[in-house]
Amino acid sequence: MHGTLEPAGEQWRLRFSRRLAHPLEKVWRAVVEAEHRDSWFPQRIEGEWRTGARLKFVSEYGDFDGEVLAYQPPSLVEFVWGTDVIRLELQPDGNGTLLTLTDTFAEHGKAARDAAGWHVCLDALEAALAGTRQAAQPDGRWKAVHAEYVERLGPEAASIGPPEVPSRKA
Repeated sequence: MHGTLEPAGEQWRLRFSRRLAHPLEKVWRAVVEAEHRDSWFPQRIEGEWRTGARLKFVSEYGDFDGEVLAYQPPSLVEFVWGTDVIRLELQPDGNGTLLTLTDTFAEHGKAARDAAGWHVCLDALEAALAGTRQAAQPDGRWKAVHAEYVERLGPEAASIGPPEVPSRKA
């Protein structure tokens, strides 16, 4: 259930695998369709799912651009998300689906932060697929999971903390 951290050349890669008790087509829709994805992915994604297409990521933390690197329905989507490369692979697994999410990035110091974030996002995906609501206080959940990842990955993987939410001007 916890993600793992591995070297990826001169970068780092977080890897998460989740066995989901839902058919591949349902999980695929949750990954690529906004009405489903917005319940678990940390930002709203604007743009077309097509290899080479530009994407825009929108949230209260700020907006930034990305690009679709690979798109092979219903099994693979890979995209640039800020400075990271996110890859989601789906495989049939009995009556369900095996989802593998990888996040490849340069800064070792953000590994625990991002691992906790993806862990909480994937928990929210599982809840959305099951038709249940995620528990209130996602920030509290992130803090608890982050502490687990700091312990698992070590202090050198936790030198960069969460981004601050910009203050809203009245």
